[in-house]
Amino acid sequence: MDMTLFPTKGNLITAKGTLALSKQGYELLDKKRNILVREMMMLVDRAKAIQREILNTFTDAYAALQTANITIGISEVDQIGFGVPEENGVEIREHSIMGVDIPVVTLAESPLEPTYGFLRTSIALDLARDRFNKVKRLTCEIAEIENAIYRLATNIRRTQKRANALRNIMIPKYEEIVSDIANALEEKDREEFARLKVIKRSKEKTKT
Repeated sequence: MDMTLFPTKGNLITAKGTLALSKQGYELLDKKRNILVREMMMLVDRAKAIQREILNTFTDAYAALQTANITIGISEVDQIGFGVPEENGVEIREHSIMGVDIPVVTLAESPLEPTYGFLRTSIALDLARDRFNKVKRLTCEIAEIENAIYRLATNIRRTQKRANALRNIMIPKYEEIVSDIANALEEKDREEFARLKVIKRSKEKTKT
């Protein structure tokens, strides 16, 4: 049997303490959820803007690449592509938002130096390389944001679940326990008061 159900003053104090902690916990979780939701919505807006920018930049990049393929030849562009160095300047670290670890993706700044000669190339190839380089940076940014959105959404669901458990289960349960114990103690006090009055009357009758 749950000892907190026994109508004692000690159990009443314990139940009131648990109820207060549950209410405080719910308030904190609700504030956390609101902050995380606000942060996530800001990131969603940023993600939409970057996705539009990536789409436009990709369109420009492929148009420039197509022009380069026409002017200098697909095989020549293909050979030039093998000379582009592999990107190894991506760094990932994390920072915390209300206890949620959010990734921060950075791409080292480096001058965009040509890896091909200018004799047999055209400005279209330079433009394509510039646009694809921009896409690379935007891709790092969108990867960071989408990962952050996923982590925030996961934590929001977890926080909401815990808040609901406090609001719908723990708080009503201990409100009922506090009420039941308080009523039982009041009833006990009334019975004790009535008993003392009977004893007092009995003593008075005995004296007379």
